[in-house]
Amino acid sequence: MKTHILSVLVENQAGVLARVSSLFSRRGYNIEALSVGPTENPEISRITIAVNVEGHALDQVIQQLDKLVNVIDIIELPASSSHQVELILVRVEVGSAANLEQIHALLKKYGADVVETTSSSITIQQTAHPSDIEALLRELTPFGILELTQSGVVAMGRRIDA
Repeated sequence: MKTHILSVLVENQAGVLARVSSLFSRRGYNIEALSVGPTENPEISRITIAVNVEGHALDQVIQQLDKLVNVIDIIELPASSSHQVELILVRVEVGSAANLEQIHALLKKYGADVVETTSSSITIQQTAHPSDIEALLRELTPFGILELTQSGVVAMGRRIDA
């Protein structure tokens, strides 16, 4: 199955996120990633949802979301017509000076930043397309990932000027 990204504009009110997320759990759909934040209008929030459903199930989810009172708009954001980024913080075991050099080479390759270095670990920050995040994590795994946190994808449709 393919992951679909839904951008849902909602009223910025208490309980809205709970109603949106419960819609998925009631139907047995797993949310793969979820991020919520304000928009340019303080009365509106954007919920970005990554969900792995197809066909009729996806249509059903969108229709059900649209019925929620506090939902203003729903847009599916295909990768081809949107900007998609994710943030990670990852702590990696250093082990040796040679490993540290290899890790720094990977960070340069992926444009990632060091946020903390200790004698035994290095903490890395990366904001990139989800596929680049996955690639960086695959290459860091052999060094030993000690801790990882991911934001979930945030997305915005590409602007098409006439």
